[in-house]
Amino acid sequence: MSSQSSYSVFIALGALILFIATLLGAYGTHGVQGSVNEQAWNAYQVAVEYQFYHGIGVILVGILTLNFPKSKWIKASGWLLFFGVLVFSGSIYTVTLAGISGGSALAPIGGLSMMGGWLALAYGVLRRR
Repeated sequence: MSSQSSYSVFIALGALILFIATLLGAYGTHGVQGSVNEQAWNAYQVAVEYQFYHGIGVILVGILTLNFPKSKWIKASGWLLFFGVLVFSGSIYTVTLAGISGGSALAPIGGLSMMGGWLALAYGVLRRR
């Protein structure tokens, strides 16, 4: 994948993540809050919040890809952040909205992916000094 296409893909993915976070945040306030227990509501809010932070991170990766076009670590960080959002936030949304028990067992995998994404980003930038 060229740096130009990486840039575009990560910016678009980040924007999509942020759009969905905004949508689910608004839906949560109007359609979820009050219909689930306090623990589920708190988890839902954390999922939306983390989705926002990591969506911005994916956009940041897209921008950094222009400055570090050959860094596989920076590109890997974008994919790890994206995967982390899908698994972490997605599993919490699934449990909260669909009531599928056991789905939250995947959340730690998503969390580890997000942490790995931030570490890969740091390493990629430091390695290219």
